[in-house]
Amino acid sequence: MKRRAHPHKFLHKWTKILFLLLLLGFCFGSFVLLEKHHSQIRIFASFSPPAVLRPKIAFLFISRNRLPLDIVWDAFFQGDDENRFSIFVHSRPGFLFNNATTRSAYFIDRQVNNSIQVEWGESSMILAERILLKHALADPLNTRFIFVSDSCIPLYNFSYTYDYIMSTPTSFVDSFADTKEGRYNPKMDPIVHIQNWRKGSQWVVLTRKHADIVVKDDVVFPIFQLHCKRKSLPEFWRDNPVPLDNSKEHNCIPDEHYVQTLLSREGLDDEITRRMLTHTSWDLSFSKEHDRRGWHPVTYKLADATPTLIQSLKDIDNIYYETEYRREWCTSKGKPSPCFLFARKFTRPAAFRLLKTSVLSFNEASR
Repeated sequence: MKRRAHPHKFLHKWTKILFLLLLLGFCFGSFVLLEKHHSQIRIFASFSPPAVLRPKIAFLFISRNRLPLDIVWDAFFQGDDENRFSIFVHSRPGFLFNNATTRSAYFIDRQVNNSIQVEWGESSMILAERILLKHALADPLNTRFIFVSDSCIPLYNFSYTYDYIMSTPTSFVDSFADTKEGRYNPKMDPIVHIQNWRKGSQWVVLTRKHADIVVKDDVVFPIFQLHCKRKSLPEFWRDNPVPLDNSKEHNCIPDEHYVQTLLSREGLDDEITRRMLTHTSWDLSFSKEHDRRGWHPVTYKLADATPTLIQSLKDIDNIYYETEYRREWCTSKGKPSPCFLFARKFTRPAAFRLLKTSVLSFNEASR
């Protein structure tokens, strides 16, 4: 007797045939669609891929009025073609950076609109720094924040500077325990303990985390406003009452203590590289009075602007901290490196001479 085919086999066979027909139909339809939109596809294919957004360095300039060294910084910023920096300037209230006040397009309209009048040695300097940081933090791509003075110059080109800073995950904050009597005001306790009292430079480089801490601080800053004040000096007595006995005054310069003390109080000493990237030479012969020595940094003038000076700054590879008997060897990417990327204080003629004679060369090859 002849065996009849099982009905499931017929169903399986027709299913395979139907699948093949659908596949052929899909391929044919796709081919027709590609032919129809061939010209549009070629246009889209010719477009360049979207630019990759890279982390940026925010340069925060603190200036009295205009920036006298703007042309030097203009040459420096020209070394970047990937939009890896942003600029913010704090100048006196009402001062505008436009074609009449700056020769660099990089600084036009870069002044913050809520600046304040800053007085040396007062908490207004800290407030100016906080204003700059708040503006810079509004851009989520800003991940490093550098405070720059109006007399500061870069020592290397942009690419080297960018790689150096970005390769270090910490903030650059020269911070050491300040044990000199008279600087710490006991009235700060218990908000600011003497164990967290630190001193350093205001020209710090902060990570985004630490910049955010500075901006949001509403505990330590008010204490500094009340109890951290510079000692009265004769040159200021014409504007202020003459103290009866200034030997009992605390000599606290707010911007030299605030960031260092705040980060220490937050338990973040291990998250900072305890040195600065801006070189300053202090004039220890300024006064015969011991407590006034080192108040003013050396100003480099036209005659000082030589290749020898710049090379000597670049050759510095370690820093010694006398108060802690500590020597800090400078590294970048785990290897020995120069300590400083910037230097101050330079007059306008001195900085322009360095630029004109190519002592400061910011092209890629020169580093």
